[in-house]
Amino acid sequence: MALKKTFKIIIGLLIFLTLPSLLFFGFVYFNYHEDLPQGETGEQANTLALSMLNSLDYEAYKNTAYIEWTFKSKRHYKWKKDQGTCSVFWKNIQVNLKLDNPTGSKVYIDNQEIDNEESKNLIKKAMAYFNNDSFWLVAPYEVMDFDVSRKVVTLENNQNALLVTYAPNSNNPDESFLWILDENYKPTKFKMWVDDLPIGGLEASWTDWTTTESGAQLPTFHEFLFFGIQLQDVKGTP
Repeated sequence: MALKKTFKIIIGLLIFLTLPSLLFFGFVYFNYHEDLPQGETGEQANTLALSMLNSLDYEAYKNTAYIEWTFKSKRHYKWKKDQGTCSVFWKNIQVNLKLDNPTGSKVYIDNQEIDNEESKNLIKKAMAYFNNDSFWLVAPYEVMDFDVSRKVVTLENNQNALLVTYAPNSNNPDESFLWILDENYKPTKFKMWVDDLPIGGLEASWTDWTTTESGAQLPTFHEFLFFGIQLQDVKGTP
């Protein structure tokens, strides 16, 4: 009898803990989920992508040698874009990444360099942080990269949107983003279809821009569902 009672208590606790999550997931899924839209490749898609880049002054971004920012008050980045390196800081850890050759990166804990199995894991973690957190900063500038395909999607209001899909071996494998643009082709938001999210078509805003010293336009905040993604201390210099 005691075992049966304990089992009932455990089941009750599981239902109590998981039911709200299941209800929340169901609410979000049925209210927000969208299938990946169809689109057309070709010159029109490339022209739309170039118009988007021009609206953000892509030349200024391309000539930006150094970018610094903090992601959600958790991680800080000093990215020497012209040298292909980035120092990543979180807690008491610093990883000086060589982006084209991560195995050559240096790891410091409490300002002391380490070189062991832990350092290898921290390099992988720093690369994952950089790939994710830099995407939320510079994703619009990647739409003409070699590993990205582009399609024009016609929305219900007859406005054209730009659907970009990352190649399987890139930093964002098999992931697609639908860029919604204003009348000047500047991004205002995107919808995403990504491996980490079971719900397709979720939106994130791209409206809170700052113009850096180099002239590059970078975001400082994204609204995503009921949450905010804050990027602080955003700097860009030639």
